[in-house]
Amino acid sequence: MEKIITSLFDEFIEIRYVALYRGDELVYRQRQDTSDSSSGETDKYEELLVNPTLLKLTSQRGNIDCGGLNHLIIGYGNFYQVVKSMPDGHISICVELTSDLNKLPHTIFDYLNKKFPSLLKV
Repeated sequence: MEKIITSLFDEFIEIRYVALYRGDELVYRQRQDTSDSSSGETDKYEELLVNPTLLKLTSQRGNIDCGGLNHLIIGYGNFYQVVKSMPDGHISICVELTSDLNKLPHTIFDYLNKKFPSLLKV
């Protein structure tokens, strides 16, 4: 999973933080040169508790009559967080406030689908 995180940091300058949570394994890392970042300890609990819960709730709602759920975008004061389900877990990516949220998430997920084809297949 470290290879995926490194690849995303290398490819997208807008990415501040990446977390992958699969099964019982959580791997997360923040880009070294970011400012106004959240605490590593709170990041851990966000990935273990908050994001899985949000994905479950919004997926269930989306499956009723919205065509499912593609991804979530959470707007924090210092950055945006994009969260997407993947087999046995999720991927969480924080991006700069200046990011184009209409394009960047799709560009990132297209990149991941090409570079790591089985990663996002739910």
